[in-house]
Amino acid sequence: MLNSFSEAIKVGDLRKKLLFTLFMLLVFRVGAHIPTPGVTPEALAQLLQGQLFGFFDIISGGAFKRFSIFAMSITPYINASIIMQLLQVVVPRIEELAKEGEEGRKVIAQYTRYGTVVLAFIQAMGMSVALGKVGAIDNPGFLSYLIIALSLTAGTAFLMWIGEMITEHGIGNGISLIIFAGIVSRLPSQIAGVGEELSGGMIGYFNILLLTVLALAIIVAIIAVNEGQRRLPVQYAKRVVGRKLYGGQSTFLPLKVNAGGVIPIIFAMSLMMFPATIGSWMGQNSGFNQFLSKYFGFGDPAYNLVYALLIVFFTYFYVAIIFNPMDVADNIKKYGGFIPGIRPGRPTAEYIDRVLSKLTMAGGVFLALIAILPNFIIAATGVTSLWFGGTSLLIVVGVALDTMKQIESHLLLRSYEGFVK
Repeated sequence: MLNSFSEAIKVGDLRKKLLFTLFMLLVFRVGAHIPTPGVTPEALAQLLQGQLFGFFDIISGGAFKRFSIFAMSITPYINASIIMQLLQVVVPRIEELAKEGEEGRKVIAQYTRYGTVVLAFIQAMGMSVALGKVGAIDNPGFLSYLIIALSLTAGTAFLMWIGEMITEHGIGNGISLIIFAGIVSRLPSQIAGVGEELSGGMIGYFNILLLTVLALAIIVAIIAVNEGQRRLPVQYAKRVVGRKLYGGQSTFLPLKVNAGGVIPIIFAMSLMMFPATIGSWMGQNSGFNQFLSKYFGFGDPAYNLVYALLIVFFTYFYVAIIFNPMDVADNIKKYGGFIPGIRPGRPTAEYIDRVLSKLTMAGGVFLALIAILPNFIIAATGVTSLWFGGTSLLIVVGVALDTMKQIESHLLLRSYEGFVK
């Protein structure tokens, strides 16, 4: 792997992409420490109670706890993307744009940017009002709320731009890499927290060993499921074009077990944050907050059940958007191919859809189990300061694998031996 990385550095354009990506991530980390004007971070302790906000702080790379200009991270962009994908199903005009190729995708991307700014401003205003209620703003008032909201909205818009620049000029998916960098940046402070628990006698070395073993087991399981696929055999008939004979070869159609990657779990987490966000506007002693604390707290059975169901739903939803069995069946038929034992055309599409549904269910259930796993890990190990649980590991491992594959594809174009064997 180190040899492959050194070879990648030697390639001029690939080196530029890697350095550009690292520079953009460095800008993100610097911005995570720029404070929002008019906010007192020390007074945020009343607002940031609960493990859900703890996970949100990890996603933002610590920017939420410090309440920097990147405190909302890239969450409004994710929410806007969810809304646009939902509209593709119910609005014919947007569905037509999605089918128009590159030009249509550019228009949808522009709508997503506008939606991100609107959602970010609404969320920022709500957070500003919540901060004013807990006394975390120096001079509460509409002008202070507006300045804070504009600062947070500008920070989210800038993060969105960084993500798009990484996707276009760097390596990997920019939005995913920003979340990846935020999670990884919190790891050193969390390890220090584990050290404090160990020195304080709250846990022992066996607890740390158990945590390490569980984390390695989860990583192996994530890699196995992410790389797992069902290969459907495809046979192409022989055909004569001019004086040449084409076809006759056998190949396969790969269907991934976890086709949605980390997207469904990010979508579900974004929606699960809405109740806590709304509750933060009403004050800690409101009836809504008391209901959340009693029945819908982070780690409660009701919370885990809804979270798991949302992950399974978004897994099916996302796979349905990115993979159309009918289009795949038509392409196979157009080039003279068929799945042995299945008639070409609609029967092939129905067969692919049945197989894909089973794989999607397996992938969705796996994602749901990984997402609620931190609660069981905390109970088993007693380690409470390390939030690097199943969801974080899933995002980190998934993004790392996707980025490595992109580097691999660049290296293979230049006949280098890549990362993935």
